[in-house]
Parts: sequence; C-alpha cells; structure tokens
Amino acid sequence: MPERIYGIRHHGPGSARAVVRELSANPPEVLLIEGPPEADDLVRWVADDDLEPPVALLGYAVDDPGKAAFWPFAVFSPEWQAIRWAVGHGVRVRFFDLPYAFRVAPEADTPSPRSTPASGQPSGLSQGPRNSAGSQPVSPGWSSGLSHSPRNSARSQLEGVEDERVRPVDPIGELAAAAGYDDPERWWEDVVEHRGVPVFEAIAEAMTAIRETVPENPDDLLREAYMRSVLREERRGHEDVAVVCGAWHVPALLRKVPVKEDTALLKGRRRGKVAFTWVPWTYGRLASWSGYGAGVRSPGWYHHLFTTGDDVVPRWLVDAAGVLRAEGVPTSSAHVIEAARLAEALAALRGRPLAGLAEVTEAAEAVMCDGEPLRTELISRRLVVGERLGAVPDAMPAVPLVRDLTARQRSLRLKPEPGERALDLDLRQDNDLRRSRLLHRLRVLDVPWGERTAARRGTGTFREEWRLSWQPEFAVRLVEGGMWGTTVAAAATARVAARAGAAGTLAEVTELVETCLVADLAEAYPAVLAALDRRAALDADVHHLMAAIPALARTLRYGDVRRTDVSGLATVTAGLLARVCAALPSAAGSLSDEAARRLRDGMDGVHQAVGLLADESQRERWLATVGALAVRPGLHGLPAGRLTRLLLDAGRLDGAEVRRRLRLPLTVGTPPAHAAAWVEGFLSGGGLLLVHDEALLALVDDWLADIPADAFEAVLPLLRRTFGAFEAGERRAIGERVAGGRSGSAGTAAEIDPARAAEPLPVLSALLGRPLTTVQAEA
Repeated sequence: MPERIYGIRHHGPGSARAVVRELSANPPEVLLIEGPPEADDLVRWVADDDLEPPVALLGYAVDDPGKAAFWPFAVFSPEWQAIRWAVGHGVRVRFFDLPYAFRVAPEADTPSPRSTPASGQPSGLSQGPRNSAGSQPVSPGWSSGLSHSPRNSARSQLEGVEDERVRPVDPIGELAAAAGYDDPERWWEDVVEHRGVPVFEAIAEAMTAIRETVPENPDDLLREAYMRSVLREERRGHEDVAVVCGAWHVPALLRKVPVKEDTALLKGRRRGKVAFTWVPWTYGRLASWSGYGAGVRSPGWYHHLFTTGDDVVPRWLVDAAGVLRAEGVPTSSAHVIEAARLAEALAALRGRPLAGLAEVTEAAEAVMCDGEPLRTELISRRLVVGERLGAVPDAMPAVPLVRDLTARQRSLRLKPEPGERALDLDLRQDNDLRRSRLLHRLRVLDVPWGERTAARRGTGTFREEWRLSWQPEFAVRLVEGGMWGTTVAAAATARVAARAGAAGTLAEVTELVETCLVADLAEAYPAVLAALDRRAALDADVHHLMAAIPALARTLRYGDVRRTDVSGLATVTAGLLARVCAALPSAAGSLSDEAARRLRDGMDGVHQAVGLLADESQRERWLATVGALAVRPGLHGLPAGRLTRLLLDAGRLDGAEVRRRLRLPLTVGTPPAHAAAWVEGFLSGGGLLLVHDEALLALVDDWLADIPADAFEAVLPLLRRTFGAFEAGERRAIGERVAGGRSGSAGTAAEIDPARAAEPLPVLSALLGRPLTTVQAEA
C-alpha cells in the first residue's frame, strides 16, 4: 500500500513525531524498518529500559571482525521511535535493507578503499553501514539527512575521500535552494521540525523529482531491489504493512518494477557470516562533523526539540546559562529573559515559524556571552552537540572480552564517559594500581581509552596522570581483540607475545618489556625475554643497543613500585651495557653533525639509565668508557662536550679540570663551528652551571667576544639552539651576570665601547620618534 510508506530523515525529531503519530492513527500488522535484517532478533531489546539511546547496532564479520559497521539510533531517530511503538503495541518489526552479510562476502573485499561497498548507502534519508579496513577506526554507517551521496568505506571517510563513481547530490540543499534558503538545515527545521504536521507525501514528490534528474547509484539499485522483494513478501501475507525508510528510497519502492528484474539483480550474491549486537553510542559521533554520513550538525539541539514539549527556546537558554555558570561566567535570569526575547524577535524578522538554533545561538552570544566566541563554542560543544553516552543492558549478547571489560570497569568504578576527563592515579593504592594496569592492557589491544599525560613535577614514580575519553568505535576494537583471549589480561598477554615474536628491531622488543611492566603481563615475559635475547644477539648497531637500555632500566627500577616480578632482566641489561661500552669507541669516529647529535642523545639515555640501575659496578664501567672517550683526539665537539659535562655531573672532574678542557676548543685557531658544537654539547644539560660558575661563564663570554665577525654568522645558529634550550630564569640570570660585569676575566665591570654603543641610535631614534644620545640609551 503506497500510502503507508513513510519517507523520513534519519535522526530528524520532526520525522520521529510524525511517524509515531501516523502509526498510532493507522496501526499496521507489520512494520518494515530500513536496517540490517540480521539484527531482527535484537529488536526485542528496545523494550528494555536499560537500553538507553544513543545506541547503535554493531555488525561485524565473524571471521574478520575488522569488517564492521554501525547503525546508530538516538531518542529522536524516527526508526527508534517506530520500533519502540511497534514493540509496545505488539506489532512485528522487520528490518528490510540489503543484508549486511552480502557486504562481508569474499567478493565484497575486491573494491579499493576509494570505492563504495557492494550495498552502498546514499546519503539521502537513507541508512547503511560503512566498512572499516583492518584496525582502522570504524565510522558510523547511515548516510546523511536528505542528502544523497554514496556511502564510502570507513577508510575513505577517514581520509576525506569521496566516491568517484557517483558525484553526491544533496536533496536538502536542492529543496532549500528552490525555497530561497541558503541553509539546508534551517529549511528542514522550518518545513518539518517546527510545523508539527506530516509532510511524507510532499517529501516523496520532491524526492521523485530529484531522482529523475540525477544518475542512479548502482548500490542504491541493489538495495532497493532487495527492499521491494521483502515488501512483496510481506504484502502476500498481510494486508496492512507500514514502511519506515529514508525518503530517498520512497520513489524506488513506489515504482512498479517486474519481479524478474529484482531477482536477476540479486541472483548469485554470496553471504558472509556476521554477528550483531547493541553498543553504546555518543552524540559526538552522531554529529555530521565527525565524518558520519547520516549525521546532523546539532544532535543535542534535536534531542532538546524532541524531549521538550513547550517553551523550547526558554528552556534551552536556561540550560545554556547553566553551562556558563558552571564555568564561572555570571549569567542571571535577566540574561535568559532578554536572550529569549531577542531570539523570538530574530525569528519574526526572518519570517520563521519559531526561533531555531541559529536564532537562539545568536541571541545567546549577544546577550549571555558578551559576544565572546569561546563562550559560544562552549555552549555548542556542551548543548548543541551534547556529551551524552548511551547504555546497553548487562545481559546483552556480547563477546566474552567485552563482558570481562564491563565487569572490571564496574569493579574499579571506572565508568566510560564520552567527554574527556582527567584521572590522577596513585600506584601505591590497590584500586589505582589495578586501574592503571587495565588502561595499559587496553592500549595493548588498540583500545586507547586512556592517554598518558605529562606528570606534574615532584609527584614521584608512583603517580600517573591520564586523560580518559570513551569512543564508540572501541566496540569494534574489542571484538577484534576477542581473537586473542576471553579476558582483557589474557588477550593483552597473547597480543604482546605475538608482537614480540614478530618484532623486527631491538627497540620494538624493549618497548614490549616496559609494556609488560606497566600492564602487569607476567605470563608474557618469557616470550618477550626470549625475543629480547634473540634480537640483542643479532643486532650489532650501537644506537639500537643504546636505545634499548633506558626502557629496561626503567623496568628494573620501577618494577617494585608496581609490584611486578622482573627477575632475569638484570642479566640481559648488563649484557647490553657491556656491548655498548665495547662498541662506543669505534662508533664515535668520523661523525657528521647529524650522527654526532644522534650519538649524544643515545649516550644521554644510557647515562640516565645507568643512574636508575643502582649497580655500582655497571656505573663504574660506564663512567670509565665515558672518561676514555671524552679525551679521544679528533672526537666531534658535540659528544666531546657532552661527555665532559657527564663526567662533571658524576663528580669525576673538578671545576679546574673542566675549565682547562673548555679552553682547548675555545683557543684561537680552533674552528669556531667545532668550538660551538663543544659548547652546545657541554651546556645541553642546562644553564645553571653558567649561573653558579663565574669562571666558566667568563671563559664562554671571552670566547664569544673573540669570534671573528666573518665566522660569527656560522656559529650563531648553534649558539641560539644551545641557549634557547635554557629555562627563561636561567637565561635571565646569565644575562644579569654578564650585564653586571661578572663575566670579565678580571671580574671587574665590563667596559662599554662608545662607538659601538652609538651605532643603533639612529634606528632607535626612528622607532621612538625623538633623537637619543648615548647616555639616554644606557638609561
């Protein structure tokens, strides 16, 4: 029955109200919803109060979970409201889009990432999944609003690449332009959201007219052929069938197409094995800016429109005032009243039936935000988009890994949240230690729920600072992680062991050693240590060996803080250090500037690591190597200066010896570039040494003053890089000592050359607009 086909806009609150109104007035026997038919068994969960939107249907290939797609639902989504109505009234619901199993079949893998999947989804008022490739984040799958564009693979969406076979058409934009609107979203609000009356027939006529003027998408034809076949099947058994689908498909469902044509189009299609479940979703991922094809720009605003009966504008502005007050911005009820009046006045001037999002935003910015864009952006992030995360029942079918994670989140009181929040952990506390291990294990499984942030100074090694933000696509990563184990710990252990076996460099293995520490994966240690022995024996590059030592030293040093058994690692670390000490002399010869910098950085890392080991014999071996290398003739200035500084910091050289060594490269006849490299290496540990050692500062200052003018430009970049790395307070203190004359060789006040001091006076006079004398410039 053509009159019972309701063409809707995905995530349109006006469409949702109209659909429910029509279904209530004319209850059908069967309700067909555009969506994956494999998810029919999950419809019953909509009646469960613990299934709180926004949620999404997640479909994935059983043999390759990386092939996955989402079908998101918000409380204002027409499909969600139609399903809830049907479940509440005992009406059978059936999804009737092209099966997702067709898309994960073997032949569906052949298109390139730039091509649309086999069951392509137009962005119009239609829905459908997008695939992901490998472990790429999976984007949601319904295409947008009333716009028509083929649905791309997830990788194409992430790269911002549109399908090249069919240029996208935006029906909302076409209809809005025909009506004289420059904003398609505002046109849709005026025509549908604010009218409150069904416009299904008018939209169907508009879609029919537009589809007659644009090329057909082959993916659309395939999907619509399947939809018609299901519709025919249901009409044979029932007299009253209602259909809720994207308005773009309505003309195709009304079109008289011979059965044999649809059968021929669908014939020979293979099916893959797929599984479906409900997963939480967020309004942030429902927004069109996130890359979601069917997204809307303002899911939070649409939620407000749908859930608020009367006084939509005043209630919205009250919520906006609450957001500003929470951030310390004084906002009174008078602000709200004036903003509401301004929004209504703007709507009247523009001929709109009601004030829309544009009007309330402009009114709030002018009255409540004092014209400050950052405050308006805050309201947009908190209210227009919204920070809402859905929930699913505990009994929802899920892979064992997801069940284990849910249980651990509950026991650790670590609830997933859509917005970012800071988490400060004290590893001396049992619960915080378990939280840290869980977050590190999830990162092993490519689920970066938490991101480490730079710890505050002075908090010690028992502190960790995290920034948490749960993303819906983690559901797919967890499904993929299920192949490694049924619990988070088991899956992370297996994943680390597999990565250790496949590691191609020593640095990769040492990184896994530290991962075993922070994630407490004791059962993975044997495999990782075996890989470490193997890679260390085969790798003769001293830079690789040096890069491996810091992670091992941290593991040995902080293993007791995390209560992790790291026995057996000390022998491996000692062996690597011995090889580094033996290989350094030969590696330090004939160095380019870049090679010298790399060697300097590697030695810094080893030196710090040796300090963590607290092993006196290893420290002596390292310092002996450093001492011998520091006096080696012909050594590049950068490592030579750095080694001298390390010996000074370690107490192996006194001030007099350091000043003697510094005079050697700073003497006349030594190339200035070599001297500058030596100074850079020596001072790269910080500028406090120059602040406290006046004699050393005098040496550097005298050397700088004696550099010939023709060589100074070549040395200047090195000096800027050296002194620019100092803290602002260190630079200030050094400048004050030099300005006070303390850097002179005799310790007396520095003399001023009147001729040189007068040179910049013309420029200063021009800048200040008045003549200057030398005395005035000094003042």
